[in-house]
Amino acid sequence: MNPRELDVERLTLRFGGLCALDEVSFTVRPGSLHALIGPNGAGKSSCFNVISGLYRATDGTVKFGEHELTRERPSHMAKLGIGRAFQNTALSPHSTVLDNVMLGRYALTSGGFLACGLRPPWIRKQERRHAARAAEICDFLGIGDVLRTPVGVLPYGAVKRVDIARALAVEPSLLLLDEPAAGMNATETAELASTIRQIRDELGISILLVEHDMGLVMGIADQVTVLDFGRVIADGEPALVRADPEVIRAYLGTESTQSATSTEAG
Repeated sequence: MNPRELDVERLTLRFGGLCALDEVSFTVRPGSLHALIGPNGAGKSSCFNVISGLYRATDGTVKFGEHELTRERPSHMAKLGIGRAFQNTALSPHSTVLDNVMLGRYALTSGGFLACGLRPPWIRKQERRHAARAAEICDFLGIGDVLRTPVGVLPYGAVKRVDIARALAVEPSLLLLDEPAAGMNATETAELASTIRQIRDELGISILLVEHDMGLVMGIADQVTVLDFGRVIADGEPALVRADPEVIRAYLGTESTQSATSTEAG
C-alpha cells in the first residue's frame, strides 16, 4: 500500500452568507490516527464532506498524494484508496452482513453489465475471491460469525462494525470515520477504540476520525486538530491540545459565560 499524506490547505466553504470553513489547514501523516474535533457546529462534518467529495469547496485544496480531491467525484474516492464509514450507517437492514460488506468491493471488480448478467466462470471466480476477502475483513473486526445474519437484527455496536468493514472492503490507504462511537455505551466504545488502534497498527492505514467522545479521541489519536466556528484553533499532540486555553474555552466557555449560565439555571 503506497503511503500518502492527506493535505488540507486553506480550505474554505461557504453556504451563501454562512462561512462553514474558514481557511482550514492540517495534514494527516501516512499511517497516523488523526482526530478532527470541536463543539457542535464547528465545521467538522462540513470538512469531512469536502474531503470525501460530497461538498465542493469554495476555495482551498485537499490533496491525497498526487490527487486533488476537490476536483474528484464522490464515486471515484474508493478507486483512489479512500474509504468512509458514516455516522448514520447507510446499510441495508434486510441484507446479510456479507452482502453489505461486498458493496465495498464494487470499485475493485471488473466486468460490465452483460458479463455480470451472464456470469461466466471468470466472473464467478472473481465473486468468490471478493467474498473471501470480505469475510477476512469481518473476521478482523470481530463479526465473522454473523456473515449470513441480516444487519437489521444485530446489536448497534455490531452494526457500526459492519459499516467500518464495508469501508475497509475498498482496501483503503485512508479511512474516514465519522463519529463511529455515536450512540454506543461505554463497553462498546472501549472495544471500538481497541479496533481502531488495530486498524492503524496492523493494517497500516491512515485514519481521519471525527468524534465527540473526548476520552476516545485523547486515548487513541496521534494528532488532534480542533475546529471552532469553522477555524482551526489548535493542532498538535493530544496532551498539548487538551491543555490549550483556546480549546478549553471552546468546549467549556469563558468563566463569565459559565457564571451567566449558572445564574440562569438557578
